[in-house]
Amino acid sequence: MRVLTLSAAAISALSVIGFADLAQAQQKLFIYADMERGNQAGAPPACVLNNVFLHLEKVVWRVRVQDQTGKVLDDKGLKSVIVEMQDGQKLEARFGGHPPRQPTDYLWAAAWIIPANYPTGTFEYKLIVTDQQGNTQTWEPFKVATSQLRILDGAIELKKTN
Repeated sequence: MRVLTLSAAAISALSVIGFADLAQAQQKLFIYADMERGNQAGAPPACVLNNVFLHLEKVVWRVRVQDQTGKVLDDKGLKSVIVEMQDGQKLEARFGGHPPRQPTDYLWAAAWIIPANYPTGTFEYKLIVTDQQGNTQTWEPFKVATSQLRILDGAIELKKTN
């Protein structure tokens, strides 16, 4: 019978190597997102958190992505940020300053004006983030109707502004 003995240092070294491989395999992107009413001339106030919209209203998804060190990833750190709608439609987000004219923050944003003939109801969506190496991470809001995109019957009335 052979007995294999390893020193504590050897076991420690094997453990560290194993954990390093495991940590590297589990690297993730951390995604923070919300949905708001977009800026439209003659529409209700913009940049207000919202998930209930009317037809012709602008929906904006704002997204911040960080790596495992907490560094915010911009358009040089990520290949893409996509909002994928329940119907398969994909909206590409862009990185930039917000609000656009006098930025107070920098983040990813995707905008969509709800077509007049789009169905009403509650719709799931998800975000798909791809880094420069092609690795993806997906984020979805809670599976609760009040956290999903909700489109009501009717259309927004855009008032003329002077």
